[in-house]
Amino acid sequence: MLQSQKLYFIALLPSREIQDYANQIKQYFADQYGSRHAQKSPPHITLQPPFEWVDADVPALEECLKDFASSRESVPITLSGFAAFAPRVIYIDVVRSPQLLALHADLMTHLESNLGIVDKVGKTRAFAPHMTVAFKDLTKQNFKAAWSEFEKRQLYFEFTASNLTLLLHDGRRWNVKTEFPFLSFDGLSG
Repeated sequence: MLQSQKLYFIALLPSREIQDYANQIKQYFADQYGSRHAQKSPPHITLQPPFEWVDADVPALEECLKDFASSRESVPITLSGFAAFAPRVIYIDVVRSPQLLALHADLMTHLESNLGIVDKVGKTRAFAPHMTVAFKDLTKQNFKAAWSEFEKRQLYFEFTASNLTLLLHDGRRWNVKTEFPFLSFDGLSG
């Protein structure tokens, strides 16, 4: 009998205020440039890209993420301006802090050694943290027009990522399944 599998990914989600702001930008890309694909997930910074996981093993996945998060400090995140993966993706740039890079590297090692989850592409290139606002369905022509509008646009936010978030694909869009608080989100430290 085949085991049912679903698609998951692991990310950091910003504060509600920053999510609202990023969603407004996503809406602008949908309205002005016909790029709606980024609206299929909440604004986020991907740590582990989408992977398939068997339904019956979700408790093991969640326990593994809980163990990992509960031993980690919250991570300060800085968003600064816009950047692009030409010719299709425009994103809010995430500053590559030592804390964020260490969190990503440690999570990759933890997932691989405990669950056998491997980001094959991630092993071949440097981690480029970002918060996508337009992608895939942005035509090359619209990318050029949008990028000329956004490349010098100012944006600056700071927030503390206090949870690791597991997202689940429902066939149409990504939804938050479970949040795993980091160690220092007890109000006493951090």
